[in-house]
Amino acid sequence: MKLLIVDDNAAVRRLIRSIVVPFASEIYECTDGADACSAYQAQRPDVVLMDIRMNEVDGIQATKQIKAADPEAKIVIVTDYEDDALRHSAMRAGACGYALKDNLLDLVRLLEAIKQSNPGRPGTESIEG
Repeated sequence: MKLLIVDDNAAVRRLIRSIVVPFASEIYECTDGADACSAYQAQRPDVVLMDIRMNEVDGIQATKQIKAADPEAKIVIVTDYEDDALRHSAMRAGACGYALKDNLLDLVRLLEAIKQSNPGRPGTESIEG
C-alpha cells in the first residue's frame, strides 16, 4: 500500500513511518497541507495520514481539497487533539479515520481495516519490514 504522511514535525513523521512500514510498499512525506494536495496528485497514495495543525494549509482544509479532486481518496487524521469538534470537522471534510499520536495502535488498526477492505487492489499488499 502506498502511504503519504503529512506532518510539519520531522520527528513525528519518522515515528509514524516506523509504525506503518509493515503496511507500506512506498511511503511519501510532506510538511504541509498545501504540499499534500500536490503530492497526492503526483503519487496517488492508497492512504494519506494527515496532521491537523500545520502552518500554511491545515489538515482539515487539505482533506477537503484532496477529496474534492478524488472522492475515493482515503485520508486518516493523525493528531494530538482529542477534540470532538475537530473529529467531526475531519469526518465532514471526508476523512475515513481519526487516530491520536499518543496511541498509534489505533492507526495500525485503521490501516489493517483499510487493507482488509481492499483485498485484491493492486498496491495494497504489505511488505516485510
